Amino acid sequence: MRTKLVSATDVAHALARRLDLSSGLLPPETLWWASTAEGERVAVWREPRVWTVRLRERYDAPARKLRLPMPGLVFVCRARGQAPYVFAAKERPKSADDALYHCPAYNVFPSCKICTGSHAFPSDPARVPEEFFRSYFSATGDMARGKSRRHPEDVGALWAELHGADAYPLDDLIPVMRVGAAMRLGDR
Repeated sequence: MRTKLVSATDVAHALARRLDLSSGLLPPETLWWASTAEGERVAVWREPRVWTVRLRERYDAPARKLRLPMPGLVFVCRARGQAPYVFAAKERPKSADDALYHCPAYNVFPSCKICTGSHAFPSDPARVPEEFFRSYFSATGDMARGKSRRHPEDVGALWAELHGADAYPLDDLIPVMRVGAAMRLGDR
């Protein structure tokens, strides 16, 4: 009986050749798909547009509706049960080196992960962007800072300024990471 020493990488590559992988049908405007140890990730693009948001400034107060222009948005949707991420972009990303920016919105942690609160986000990545804007936004200090150059302490002041406007001022965006780093979110 003969034995031969092989590397773990060689074994992994040999086994990987036997795997059949398919993304299945991808949502419209999909930027990328990845399968990781943490599950699948799909990034969905939404063009710049005016969104209607519901802002709850106090828990015991009714929500106020605002019509806000937003830049293009990239939603990185992770495996079921994990909160998605959201980033702003000056244009649809074309390379891993393109810049992504903080989404100028409440309910987004400094890490760009969405605070889902009590809102149930769908498992279908194509529906996540609309559900993000269908959820109630909460005016909280921790998630209001660092999302606007003009109003670094409170994105709500930016919202007040933009309510009813037609376009988002792209020079107000604050960079956070490159597309290549966002593609690896959730990797171990």
